[in-house]
Order: sequence, then C-alpha cells, then structure tokens
Amino acid sequence: MDKKSPIKITLTERDDSVTITQWVYRTLRNAVMYGEILPGRALTIRELAGILDVSPMPVREALRQLAAENALEIQGNRRVMVPRMTAMKFNELCEARIAIESHAAARALPYIDAPCLQNLRDLDRAIDEAQEQGDLEQISILNQNFHRALYMANPHQVTLPLIESLWLQLGPFMRLATSKLDEHYLVDRHNEAMAAIEKKDAFALQLAISADIREGIAFAGTPELLHSFIEQSGQ
Repeated sequence: MDKKSPIKITLTERDDSVTITQWVYRTLRNAVMYGEILPGRALTIRELAGILDVSPMPVREALRQLAAENALEIQGNRRVMVPRMTAMKFNELCEARIAIESHAAARALPYIDAPCLQNLRDLDRAIDEAQEQGDLEQISILNQNFHRALYMANPHQVTLPLIESLWLQLGPFMRLATSKLDEHYLVDRHNEAMAAIEKKDAFALQLAISADIREGIAFAGTPELLHSFIEQSGQ
C-alpha cells in the first residue's frame, strides 16, 4: 500500500457519559478492527490527534491500551503501526477464530429466538447490499456485527472479548480478503448458519461458521498465496 496515503477513520458522536480518552480508544479500536488502519501505514500521535480533533494526551493513552492488546505497535520513533504479520501467526489467528467462534455459536444456539434470527437475516441482507455496492468498509463492519449478534444471544457467553481480540489482530489484514470475496466465497455460509439455527442443529451451525471463516480467508489458502498477501500488506 502507499505508506503516505490519506487515512480515513470513522468518527462517531461522543456521548456525555463517555470520556474523551474512552471515545478515542473506542474509535481507534474500531478503526483497527474494521481495517481502516492498514498495514504498512505509519502514523504519528500528532496525526491521529489531528484526525480525531483532540489533544495528543488521550491518543497516547488509547495507543498504550491498544498496544497492550497487540492491536497496534508504538515504535521507538513514536510512530504507530500495525504489528508485523507472519504467515505462521496469520494461520494461528485464523485457526483460533474457527475454534472459538464455532464453540460460541453452538453455545448461543439455545438462546436464539425469532427476533434474534430476524436480526441476523437483516444483517446478512445488508452485507449483500454492501457487497453489490463494493463498500468494503461496510462489509467488514456488518460481517462482524452478524457474528457478534449471533454469539451475544447467549446471555452467559464469556468468549466475545477473546473473539474481538482476534478480530483486532486480523482486522488490518482482512480488507484484502473482503475485496476478493467474489473469487473465493461462493456459498453464503450465513444462510447455512441461519438454516441450522432454524433446525436447532448445533453441529451444522458450527460447520457453517467454520466454513464462513475459512472461506473468508481462502485468498491466502496456500503458503505461496499467504506470503504474497503479507507482502501486499506492505510489511
């Protein structure tokens, strides 16, 4: 990627109950998770403060939190970058996603009621519309919302923080995956997941979620493709 390309971070309105530091943290966290901060693009605290229209102090504090979550890396020259990715690390992160998310889906199944299922259908329809429009950012956001809504149906779930940690580490690298969905994602696994939910079939739901994740990264399905992908990511 162009290491000097402009960066666009989605800004949301800050509620009075949320401190500036909390808002900056959530904004930057979402930017990483949704792939708005791409690999290879070095940022400075001053640049981020300008984009968010805040002082450097809350940005510095938010970056410390994100560095502790392995989402961003603060370098010695005070520049901020996505941590370096390797093929082995990428595979480990994806396999962890499959293991944890298929478990979370199965555990959520008994709690998914008709309104929740309709919400999943609406989100999947919105994903299809975003794909038709080529809106990569919305595809990423809506896809995560679909998975989050599914797992959060379980009122006792404890896995979402673990799942979001994996999304954070993979987010900057998934924009390329999103841009190549038409090539590798030939079956709508979300539809399969919803059919499994209707049948109360936990095993089929696990298979659908596993396939959804695996086919979403099929663009890097061989060691050669994966190494090529890492190089394209600017690292």
